[in-house]
Amino acid sequence: MDSPFTDLDRPPLREAALRRALLVPGGLWREVDVLPETGSTNADLARRADETEGLVLVAESQVAGRGRLDRRWTAPPRSGLAVSVTLAPNEVPVARWGWLPLLAGVAAASAVSRVSGVEVRLKWPNDLLVGERKLAGILAERAGTAVVLGIGLNVSLRQDELPVPTATSLLLSGAENIDRDPLLRALLRELEEWYTRWRLAEGDARASGLLTAYTEACATIGRRVRVDLPAGPALEGAATAIDDDGRLVVTGPDGPTPVGAGDVVHVRPAT
Repeated sequence: MDSPFTDLDRPPLREAALRRALLVPGGLWREVDVLPETGSTNADLARRADETEGLVLVAESQVAGRGRLDRRWTAPPRSGLAVSVTLAPNEVPVARWGWLPLLAGVAAASAVSRVSGVEVRLKWPNDLLVGERKLAGILAERAGTAVVLGIGLNVSLRQDELPVPTATSLLLSGAENIDRDPLLRALLRELEEWYTRWRLAEGDARASGLLTAYTEACATIGRRVRVDLPAGPALEGAATAIDDDGRLVVTGPDGPTPVGAGDVVHVRPAT
């Protein structure tokens, strides 16, 4: 593991300052830890998820990061944000917990856009985009009675460091600010605000305003898409809406068909 000061363009996060800013009386966040290196922040928190809600774990280097469907997520040390949190919305019906990764997308897109000056959009169900390129991904996993929510954001990756040609970073997108400290603070505050609003509405995405906010930020809506499914033929049509359960509604020759995130392998623009 390299020293945190070998790349002066990528300074380490300041754990003590983050704790002072985020651990406030009556707030959601109870603990903020920054690790120099770990395998997966989601896996680490999954082992502790039943302890309490409001744990925040950040890794400067994540060597076994995962996305949806166990896709690998890698980045050079301190070039991005790899953060996971624990949430336990026990007063919300479990059937509505599927909104949590979409809620995180709304919060992250809003926070990153505000701090960086870059217009960030959402690709259903769990990606943040700048233009057509992926800036960040979100992964939600059940862990006992809680949910571990992970966010991986590319901040200062250079062109030759991108994991795939279709990715991007805030640096490459011309961001006004790529300081990870204010980005992380804004992300966690926005996440707390949306989570509190959604929880007080007992997980009702329409009543909490989450459905409207997600639809407005979603770049998938209004496009013709091809939805690859685990079995059977792909579904092609126009992405016309997000329904009350967070599913993408694709309207094809046979009419509208809702598809859930757990039923989808890929969603791509239709050729």
